[in-house]
Amino acid sequence: MAERKVSYQVDGRQFEGMIVHDDSVKAKRPSIFMQPDWKGVCTDTVAQARTVAANDYVVLMADMFGAGYGDKPKTREQLAAGMRAVHDDLAFTIACGGKAHGALVAEASRLGLIDIAKQAAIGYCAGGGFVLEQARAGAEFKAIVVFHVTNPNPVVPGTPCNIKARVLAIHGSADPVTPKSMMDAFEEELTKAQVDWQVMMFGGAVHSFCDPTANAGPTRYDEKLCRKSYLLMRDFFSETL
Repeated sequence: MAERKVSYQVDGRQFEGMIVHDDSVKAKRPSIFMQPDWKGVCTDTVAQARTVAANDYVVLMADMFGAGYGDKPKTREQLAAGMRAVHDDLAFTIACGGKAHGALVAEASRLGLIDIAKQAAIGYCAGGGFVLEQARAGAEFKAIVVFHVTNPNPVVPGTPCNIKARVLAIHGSADPVTPKSMMDAFEEELTKAQVDWQVMMFGGAVHSFCDPTANAGPTRYDEKLCRKSYLLMRDFFSETL
């Protein structure tokens, strides 16, 4: 696996995303724009990107928190504060996500890695909410998958839903972070906007079942469900892209 850092700026701040791909594959592959969870670009989320990429995708990881954010461990309170700073600022969420996607696609294209006609996106936890806000604003993805999304609903009530992609949400029925009422509202929003959507609900699963570092209470990794999630994602992308 190769990892290449890509820098970009938003409002004078420096950000650093990453391209993750199998460099033994020479053919162009679909790209997956990845919004990681509240830890940002760090060792844990890069490992997730490597798993997602395998030898059939190029993963383009966004940085929403600033260069070097993921280099130092943080408390849950610090992570929550960082997430809220992005989540509560819709203009920044869209601008930074868009700048990340543009910079990463440009570099991956320059390197001859991606098939520009086959662009998908994924998001974990908070990152799922970020990528959905980008999609509402009209981002050009063909397919989106969100895993145990933290904020599926618009941060600004009444935000127009201009999602052009097919959407798959993979969620836990016992998720206390994003309960059923929020997912019901998300489904209603997508239906009204005539989006092609699917929700796969894992019975009894809680939050963060795809995060190997989550190990207690309302956030808990489940190796079997994580493996199933990636199989569902790959099937969804293969039939869409």
